[in-house]
Amino acid sequence: MSERKKSTGMSKGPGGGPPMGRPAEKAKDFKGTFRKLLKYLAPFKMRFLIVVIAAIFSVCFNVRSPKIMGNATTKLADGIKGKIILSKINPQEKKVNDAAKKLSTQKSNLDAQKAKLDAQIKANPMMAQVPKVAEAEAQMTKGEEQLTKAQAQIKAAQKKISNAKKDTINKYGSKIDFDAIGVIILELIGLYAVASLFSFLQSFVMAGVAQKTVYNMRKDVDEKLNRLPLKFFDSKTHGEILSRVTNDLDTVATTLQQSLTQLITAILQVIGVVIMMLTISGWLTLICVLTLPVAGFVTMFIAKKSQKFFAGQQKELGMINGHVEEMFTGHIVVKAFNKEQESIEKFNEINDRLYKSGWKAQFISGIIFPLMNFINNIGYVAVCVAGGIFATKGMISIGDVQAFFQYNRLFTMPIIQTANIANIIQSTMAAAERVFELLEEEEEIQDAEDSKIVEFPKGAVRFENVKFGYKEGSTLINDMNLDVKPGQTVAIVGPTGAGKTTIVNLLMRFYEINAGKITVDGVNTKEMKRNDLRGMFGMVLQDTWLFNGTIRDNIAYSKDGATEEEIIRAAKAAHADHFIRTLPDGYDTVINEEASNISQGQKQLLTIARVILANPQILILDEATSSVDTRTELAIQKAMNNLMQGRTSFVIAHRLSTIRDADLILVMNQGSVIEQGNHEELLEKKGFYADLYNSQFTSGNNEEIG
Repeated sequence: MSERKKSTGMSKGPGGGPPMGRPAEKAKDFKGTFRKLLKYLAPFKMRFLIVVIAAIFSVCFNVRSPKIMGNATTKLADGIKGKIILSKINPQEKKVNDAAKKLSTQKSNLDAQKAKLDAQIKANPMMAQVPKVAEAEAQMTKGEEQLTKAQAQIKAAQKKISNAKKDTINKYGSKIDFDAIGVIILELIGLYAVASLFSFLQSFVMAGVAQKTVYNMRKDVDEKLNRLPLKFFDSKTHGEILSRVTNDLDTVATTLQQSLTQLITAILQVIGVVIMMLTISGWLTLICVLTLPVAGFVTMFIAKKSQKFFAGQQKELGMINGHVEEMFTGHIVVKAFNKEQESIEKFNEINDRLYKSGWKAQFISGIIFPLMNFINNIGYVAVCVAGGIFATKGMISIGDVQAFFQYNRLFTMPIIQTANIANIIQSTMAAAERVFELLEEEEEIQDAEDSKIVEFPKGAVRFENVKFGYKEGSTLINDMNLDVKPGQTVAIVGPTGAGKTTIVNLLMRFYEINAGKITVDGVNTKEMKRNDLRGMFGMVLQDTWLFNGTIRDNIAYSKDGATEEEIIRAAKAAHADHFIRTLPDGYDTVINEEASNISQGQKQLLTIARVILANPQILILDEATSSVDTRTELAIQKAMNNLMQGRTSFVIAHRLSTIRDADLILVMNQGSVIEQGNHEELLEKKGFYADLYNSQFTSGNNEEIG
């Protein structure tokens, strides 16, 4: 099961990583992989520094905004409070002022009465001796003293009210200061705009860093793949290689572009928020921080419990993907043997196990967020209660309490985000590790600087004491000697696994021999550049390969600058011209991505035409006509015989038509050439070849001999 298949259907968390509660895939060597990744990031140190600086400014402006918003709230609350206090003071002030006016009137009346009495006494001094007059004069004097005392009290009250009014206005204002609030709003808009600008700069620069880094990695991987020997591709599935080149590199790119910037921002935000909270209240900050250990303990406990269920889910998911792929790929065989019901039952069995493990994994990991929210809400309530008490006691303002509520949210969010990003980074390091494993694979032996060139190849091929094995300690070909003259047609036959295709791999230097040497026109192939060596060979394989493009382009693939006449001539020689012209667009017909719009035999004809166009000196035909009908094969064989005239040809085939006329037939078994000679000579020996030849008749098959 390839890594691509294993990942199918798996939900992802923010930034493309595993969801909260899911155990992250871990790299075997995290530190080593991280150091290797840093080498790719090293050329972008200055850009990365710009990202960090932009993140610092963005966070600074963002964490400052709740405090400023709190100031606006304080201004609004103070204005309302001032109006309320003044609304209570003003009636008292009016009452005192009315009392002062009344006392002033009473004093004026008393002064007038006293002045009148003094005038009468002055006119008649004897009146002062009258008891009633003296008593009235004494009462007036006493009343005057009482009025003076009352006036002093009223003045004191007026002064007290005036001071209270003045203090209220100074402290809260006489009305809501909308001008000041408007300035704060404009300041907030400016802060948010500048913060967004720095955030955009951060994302823009980091996107460039991430894509350029992955561009370099992808370029190195592509170049590495071109330097890897064929044994690497034989030992790895196509899905695994594609997964490393595409999925794993995309994971690295996503993490660098999104998760890394989120991590930097989250860490800076936590630091900035803590500083701002401490400037408001140390006690409220302590209450807020105390919820972290509880939340961390709950997260770790639940994540640990969910690990085994996620492992089971991933295992069952891989099994169900493999089963579905197998059943749909071979659905004709399944139907032919009436195995539909068994297939459905097996699917239901795996699906049931997947449901159980997936349900448990998702449920257990899914309760993390509700529990985290519950814990955070408890902390939020505690902050609200404590903040309300502090505000009523005048220890902090209402605006600071409101700002702290926002800081509390801003504090918990990046903590959760950081925990999730840590999982993403773990998975990313695992993906990067697989890429670096590919980059560190053993490369094929480099061509010698003083490589030899065969300018006019004749096609003489010689094997001298060749020894080879695909695995160390396991020898497939042992002490093989072979001398092929220029222009000879050599047929190679033998049972499956005898080593027929191995000879082709060694000729083309797809694999390096363990001992001995192979020469072409007397030159050791190890002393030649691979490109020069392979340029002398033309190859037609049993498994055809055509790319998404026109038929013309597919035929011309073997020769740069091929003319239209050469392409058509090659197609006619391969007996492909007729069927090509019957297609709607002829030579301009586009072969789709899977080459399913033409038959298997037609594909083979096109590959033969491609080799005919290349006009090589040495031909390799590996089951070249196995996919065409007998009549077409005979026609192609005639064309191939003309093509093989004067050229050395190696033919791996089971059909009699490609073996009878061969100059030399090599009979292989278990990696060794056990018989060689022409068709008649080998039949006369009555050995292994004769048994193969005769077995076709006893089996009722008149076309295949091995």
